[in-house]
Amino acid sequence: MLLSEMGLGLTVLSLVIWLGLLGFRGQFWRTDQRLEEIETPPQNTRSTLYPSVCAVVPARNEAELLPVSLRSLLNQDYAGSYSVILVDDHSTDGTASVAQQVAQDLNKSWQLQMIPGVPLPAGWTGKLWAMEQGIRHAQNLTPPPDYLLLTDADIEHDSGNLRRLIAKAQQADLELVSLMVRLRCQDFWEQFLIPAFVFFFQKLYPFRWVNDPFNPTAAAAGGCILIRREALSRIGGLQVVRQALIDDCALAQAVKSSGSEEGKGRSRIWLGLTTLTRSLRPYPSLETIWEMVARTAYTQLNYSPLLLFGTICAMALIYLVPPVGAIWGGLTGNGLVAIAGLSAWLLMSVAYFPIVRLYGCSPGLAFSLPAIAFLYTLMTLDSAIRHWQGRGGAWKGRVYSERN
Repeated sequence: MLLSEMGLGLTVLSLVIWLGLLGFRGQFWRTDQRLEEIETPPQNTRSTLYPSVCAVVPARNEAELLPVSLRSLLNQDYAGSYSVILVDDHSTDGTASVAQQVAQDLNKSWQLQMIPGVPLPAGWTGKLWAMEQGIRHAQNLTPPPDYLLLTDADIEHDSGNLRRLIAKAQQADLELVSLMVRLRCQDFWEQFLIPAFVFFFQKLYPFRWVNDPFNPTAAAAGGCILIRREALSRIGGLQVVRQALIDDCALAQAVKSSGSEEGKGRSRIWLGLTTLTRSLRPYPSLETIWEMVARTAYTQLNYSPLLLFGTICAMALIYLVPPVGAIWGGLTGNGLVAIAGLSAWLLMSVAYFPIVRLYGCSPGLAFSLPAIAFLYTLMTLDSAIRHWQGRGGAWKGRVYSERN
């Protein structure tokens, strides 16, 4: 009897949580926050129509992807002043020479500036330090750019991406515009796990809340961020987020909370989805996705055993209790437990379906969210174990075992 009552209590609690998430969590499950196709910016002065932009690309051993990613950056159909700064972060695979060759092949060597990275100072991570060097170089240009496009070396930009980003920023008077680019989703494990990565991010940072200037929630996706140079200077540059656990979201938070140029209210930022600009980074196996998540999962929990325990309990209650309750209730003839568990399972599947559809995966995958969440929970636990063992997170030849 006690076990039955506990099972009913847990399944009903999980059901209530899902009702709350779908009804009061900023409609995080929807995929309607998209960068719309905007052909022309607002009709003001020419300088407002086409502000100057400088793209900053940190690159460490990206020779394989640059022929596609850098080509896409140099081929933007933007009518304003536009240049690209690539910071070669101590690559050993000929990244710099490949980049120069790509620019030469396009007859756009004038548009690309190469900067060799200087040694990593204490208190910085490799990517942020490379970006900082590129930003400093851009700010010393004459005249300095109006906007900075901060993007990764593994992103293939749609030819109209910059034009749409600028148009979005100007039409809505935004200080920062960011895109959760379409992650690669081709192989079995990518289709099984990658859409959930985006789903969990949306649940943590509902895009509608991020895009609401009256809501304090702020977030950005580091692969593609357009930021007004004056806004970056106002918050103190990347220096203020160099020790942040999640630097892209910390940057968005700093910008949103910094207020307008007049010092009143919050600055407007925007975060959305896109299917046109995509990541080229492959994750063809469970191991590669596991490494990607385990590298930073415990870092995002601030290395806190208490937060880790709470996360594991929450993941179990929200994602694992419903299917267990549905199956256990059905086998034992406990109709209330079975109904509550099945209802919660159906609600989470309904919530997950839009992102599954956006990524072109099988609709049946929406019902696999409990198994997917179980794997992500194991990855998070493994991330903590690695930290406790002093292995930390390794990325591109660097090991970050402690927070700087």
